[in-house]
Parts: sequence; structure tokens; C-alpha cells
Amino acid sequence: MNSFNRWAKLAQVLLRTGITTRPKNMTPIIDSRKLLAFTTLARVGSFTLAARELFITQSAVSHAIKSLEQELECRLFERLGRSVKLTHAGRQLLERAQKILMEMKIARADLAELQR
Repeated sequence: MNSFNRWAKLAQVLLRTGITTRPKNMTPIIDSRKLLAFTTLARVGSFTLAARELFITQSAVSHAIKSLEQELECRLFERLGRSVKLTHAGRQLLERAQKILMEMKIARADLAELQR
């Protein structure tokens, strides 16, 4: 049984039993908005520029990155004055995050195509 089927089966059991809290050994799913803030910041190298591009405040970008680093329990960026540089962990996440966001974009386009 692949991991998706295991998760689907677990979700069905949780829904049937009414359990709504996450088991302690189950890691949370990364929020796509945090991934978007992360990839944008990595590309532009500045909290201010990332905020402008995403049409959110600089504080919101900062909070998203801080929260993501806390969830993943690692530093993703080295802060260098007003600019940032990816850490080794950040470079590893960036490669995967770009793929995830691209897959989400493709899925949305595919679903939109079904509506035509």
C-alpha cells in the first residue's frame, strides 16, 4: 500500500471516529502560502521585494518565513542586513518547493480546462 493510500485510510478512520486532532507522530502539511513566500524571498533576496511582489506586508513575509523555519526546525535563510541568502537546508527545500508549487499550478490549470 503506497503512502497516499495509508494517509487516505487514516483520514477515513479519523472522520468516522470523530477524531479531529492530529496524532503526535503525524507531521503537519506545509502551508502553500508559506512555500510561496519562501520561494519568492529566495528568488528576490529581500523581504521588502518579496512583500511587494506578493502584495502583502513585509511583516507578513517575515512571519511566514519564521513560522516555516519553526515548523521545519531549521534555518532556511542567513539574514545579511537587508538581504537574505539561502542556507544549505533552504537550498534543499527550494528545489522541492518549486516543484510542489508548479504541480499545484498545473493541477489548477487542468481543473480549469475541465470546466471549459
